[in-house]
Amino acid sequence: MKERLSDAAYALGWAAVKRLPEPVARGLFNRIADMAWSRRGKGVQRLEANLARVHPEADAERLRELSRAGMRSYLRYWMESFRLPAWSLARIADAITVKNIEQLDAVMASGRGAVLALPHMANWDLAGAWIASAGGYPFTTVAERLKPESLFDRFVAYREGLGMEVLALTGGEVSVIGTLARRLRAGGLVCLVGDRDLSAAGVPVDFFGEPTRMPAGPAALAQQTGAALFPVTLWYDGPMLRAEVHPEVPVPQEGDRKERTAAMVQSLADVWAEGIREHSVDWHMLQKLWLADLAGPRPVRGSQ
Repeated sequence: MKERLSDAAYALGWAAVKRLPEPVARGLFNRIADMAWSRRGKGVQRLEANLARVHPEADAERLRELSRAGMRSYLRYWMESFRLPAWSLARIADAITVKNIEQLDAVMASGRGAVLALPHMANWDLAGAWIASAGGYPFTTVAERLKPESLFDRFVAYREGLGMEVLALTGGEVSVIGTLARRLRAGGLVCLVGDRDLSAAGVPVDFFGEPTRMPAGPAALAQQTGAALFPVTLWYDGPMLRAEVHPEVPVPQEGDRKERTAAMVQSLADVWAEGIREHSVDWHMLQKLWLADLAGPRPVRGSQ
């Protein structure tokens, strides 16, 4: 029943929210964000605990300010995502500016292929829609299989409607890594969100001074195929979405494959940390991220 209700809620969102006047939709989602923030549920508490790692100098009042702005940013992502299917290509093109896009242009023109690796910042769906349309680079990405299956199918259809090829992370008939590698060897573009993998397969990294694990995929694919690996950060700036393509992360000359992968993932984490520190309210991490949190809750400073 819970899964069916979730599917129905998302269906209603895509059907109804895109028909609202934008000021009405924005005001509605700000109110929803503020209500969720004031109730201090598990997601809000986790967001504040995560932000405490990003801003160790912040007191409890400052963390509350950041978490409220963070919830508004998070609900803005959902508001925009529900409305994106109704946006014109011109609207998508005007909604985002991308710094250093020429780095990607040069690699794609060479036929080498590229991996864009992103954290959970701002609106990665809008950035993907821009890359696939105004940017001129249809790309392949991966999505975690959701329950119920009908909800997963909605997300796949939504993202494919924005110009993305979406592969299911699990349960498919073909190898996801194999398909991504073929796309890259053919000179294509792969975009992956890669700032969280607490499974045993995750690569150990230092993130804001504490250990966690992040996916090996982006770095492993770059090594395997010779594609360029670019970290990307995103943030909101008033009505605009901003993105920055950071310098390519090179494959180290020394070490075995596992060691090279670890060094590359750490380089991604370091770039993302700088972007998150500067635009922390647009980092939508409402889940446990650091290994220390797996053993139990981490209190926010100043809380009782």
